Amino acid sequence: MSNTPPVTTLLDAAVTALNGRRRDGQVAMASAVAHAIDTGEHLAVQAGTGTGKSLAYLVPAIRHAVESGRTVVVSTATIALQRQLIERDLPRLAAALAKPLGREPTFAILKGRSNYLCLNKIHAGTADEPDVELFDPFELSRTGREVTRLREWSSDTETGDRDDLTPGVADRAWRQVSVSARECLGAGNCSYGEDCFAENARRRSGKVDVVVTNHALLAIDATSPASILPEHDVVIIDEAHELVDRITSVSTAEVSAAVVAAVARRCGKLVDEETADALMGAGDQLGELLADAPHRQWMGLPASAAAVLVSLRDRLWQTRTAIGPVRMSGSSDESAAAARSAALTSLDELHDTIVRLLGAFDEPDESKRRDVVWVAEERVGRSAAAESRSVLHIAPLSVGGLLRATLFAKATVVLTSATLTIGGNFDALAATWGLPAAGRGTDTPAPVNDVTASGRAVPADSDFGRPDSGRWTGLDAGSPFDYPRSAILYVAKHLPRPGRAGIADSTMDELAALVDAAGGRTLGLFSSMRAAREAAEAIRERCAHPVLCQGDDTTSSLVRRFAEDPETCLFGTLSLWQGVDVPGPSLSLVIIDRIPFPRPDDPLLTARQRAVDARGGNGFLSVAANHAALLLAQGAGRLLRSVDDRGVVAVLDSRLATAGYGGYLMASLPPFWRTTDPKTVRSALQRLKA
Repeated sequence: MSNTPPVTTLLDAAVTALNGRRRDGQVAMASAVAHAIDTGEHLAVQAGTGTGKSLAYLVPAIRHAVESGRTVVVSTATIALQRQLIERDLPRLAAALAKPLGREPTFAILKGRSNYLCLNKIHAGTADEPDVELFDPFELSRTGREVTRLREWSSDTETGDRDDLTPGVADRAWRQVSVSARECLGAGNCSYGEDCFAENARRRSGKVDVVVTNHALLAIDATSPASILPEHDVVIIDEAHELVDRITSVSTAEVSAAVVAAVARRCGKLVDEETADALMGAGDQLGELLADAPHRQWMGLPASAAAVLVSLRDRLWQTRTAIGPVRMSGSSDESAAAARSAALTSLDELHDTIVRLLGAFDEPDESKRRDVVWVAEERVGRSAAAESRSVLHIAPLSVGGLLRATLFAKATVVLTSATLTIGGNFDALAATWGLPAAGRGTDTPAPVNDVTASGRAVPADSDFGRPDSGRWTGLDAGSPFDYPRSAILYVAKHLPRPGRAGIADSTMDELAALVDAAGGRTLGLFSSMRAAREAAEAIRERCAHPVLCQGDDTTSSLVRRFAEDPETCLFGTLSLWQGVDVPGPSLSLVIIDRIPFPRPDDPLLTARQRAVDARGGNGFLSVAANHAALLLAQGAGRLLRSVDDRGVVAVLDSRLATAGYGGYLMASLPPFWRTTDPKTVRSALQRLKA
């Protein structure tokens, strides 16, 4: 019989110690997390702002870790939440639970190896050659100064963690003093292994109760044959609405002539001139191919591309063979070994990507292929004279199978966010995670057949590594906000449908009238930077309120200035949809210019949409509408950040009220009081201002 207090007792102790108050949603969530850990069933929890979800999952996680002696992994999508957990939530919670648990719980943060200084690279002097576009005297001088500062900092820092460096440095400077996991020589082969910052962080993570990491490292751990995270049986994924995008990003690769040239330069001193020239020549051929290729998805492998890619694959392998394996024969050879290891890593990664590209079209049925391939234009540099080049991309059509076979098969997983239900239930996100599309929670209906709403077959328990690893429950923990009394959802039904030619005059008039009625205090969320800048310029001319626009300064600085001056407006795009937390009178109006559907030329999302259609599902709803619904919910969530907040979310896209899919999208939003009457909304905003 366990002597560990029940989770509700520990939660009460924590809330009391932190001068908080009991919240029903928090108690319900903590109990559900504890039940999931006990039964091994996965859990999806939607917990609105103000629920206290961090405490609700940390308390049962710590209880399990202390009782079982096993580490619990907590994964987040953003650095901001990682810092909140490590610097504020976990230290306070550990102190509060020390007495009832009999000891103080421990915790640590673990990031990818490239986030830490590499002592061998610093002391061995194996810096990479700068990219071609960096042969600008100012950029090279700045990079040199930053690298010098990093070398000096390496003697003072205890962590070697990039996030602990203030002020920070540019990516190009950091790359001179860090390595990826594949480039690393390994602690056993490196004379700095005992002092290695990344190894020390990993050793610490293996001895604590809770390890905080990020979705990218979670993905790498899931796909790597080596164990990166400490042994664990429970994973808690906060900001779980970001999981699929982060896993997709880690699994996406790109190839261009510049990439091949960089690899060739890295190998140049390790092979004979003929071999290096042959590799560079294969890269030039690729550059010529891509320069002539339309910027769109490849539905099959062009014959000309096949010949170029086969040639490049063979040249990469020839170069790798010429270098030979890494040999360690003493510390005097570490510089050469590090250079050879870095070269081999870059060759292996590029070779694997080329092989993946050559096999991407082996399956004739597009909907059954593993990957999507496309050519896109990429700008190099930030100046007006920045050049453009064509890049070949390859990304997974779906990551559900990967998650199902790795993450969910190996541990009990709790997924949580303020926005997880789409169209009123968890089915849509569950399908993208690779879980059956109907859990057994109160908000998810029982399955009626063996095909999900997206057209995917429901996985059977036998498809998973653990007998129960396909079983999951959904819970909406609610919110402390009284949504109908606190906020209005206004849909401008009378406005014309948004077009591609910029913001319509009538829509701009509506925007100005709302901003004036609110007295500033407006967060404008736009579908593109072009629209945000256009609106900012127009409102500056029409209204007396200051308007900040994303790109004028750092996002954190803009948000701070917005919060400090109640009459100020802040306009921007994607990062503001999810990254703004401004409680109080500085924010009483959130304006959304249009339903945030993905771009129709997005090759990955359109391929996913066609794949769902091919399987008998509704590709538009499963991909485009779900994408829009999540962003709408995130954007609307910027309004109410405390129980005293009041305001309006105004959507200037009439389709939300008139289109057939409008109800589906509305079901993903909080239950605000709703109206389509502009006079009613302006009057409400004027009362709030007064």
